[in-house]
Amino acid sequence: MAKKPSKKNIIGIDIGGSGIKGALVDIESGILLTDRYRLTTPKPADPVSVGHTVKEIIRHFDYDGPVGIGFPARVIHGNVKTATNIDKSWIDTDAQKLFSGITGMPCFILNDADAAGMAEIKYGSGKNLNGLIFMITVGTGIGTALFADGILVPNSELGHLRMFGDIAEAYTSDAARTRINLTWKEWGSRFNEYLSYLEFLFSPDLFIIGGGVSKKFNQFENQLKIHARIVPAKLENQAGIVGAAAYAVNML
Repeated sequence: MAKKPSKKNIIGIDIGGSGIKGALVDIESGILLTDRYRLTTPKPADPVSVGHTVKEIIRHFDYDGPVGIGFPARVIHGNVKTATNIDKSWIDTDAQKLFSGITGMPCFILNDADAAGMAEIKYGSGKNLNGLIFMITVGTGIGTALFADGILVPNSELGHLRMFGDIAEAYTSDAARTRINLTWKEWGSRFNEYLSYLEFLFSPDLFIIGGGVSKKFNQFENQLKIHARIVPAKLENQAGIVGAAAYAVNML
């Protein structure tokens, strides 16, 4: 029998360049009620293929109800407007309509970094804090979420700032670290350059570092030498799932 969702337990899904992960979330606490279920992002990561992968994750949980989805692109009113780590055919796709149609569930889509940031502001390292806060998610690419006194400024996408003749994430993402086999100390120095750039532009009060690298924070923390406070995401790599589920509840 399918699990009957309530405003307490909603599936959140986090779509990344290498993997798509989902779990059932307790919205009151921000705690995962299940283990994460992960499938490899299909190649090519075109809309229909990704849609069916999302459907398979929902089916794994025998779930019937609203679904929150964090997506690695600029998303405006459910429509995808960019495609860096996904197939170019996503551009101008109504992702909300597509996912809802394939899964048969009401799906609510937002930028993946915005989802992770929402989780950290609501449940994690940014809870009850005012001022200007950046959430930086580091993985295949770099995502950013910007909050002013707890209010999201959506789709900041500052991983695409220009650095050294390319976009910043080409220089300082975790994929870049792996590609050229940097130590965490070496990568931390690169990442510090990126944070210094953001600090120069925005003068934030706090940076929250999320994505897979948040679990390794102590290995590069000493390389981060800027004025703003820097902390790892409390929800670590679960933040995107939790924030996506919270967003779905907000949209009901």
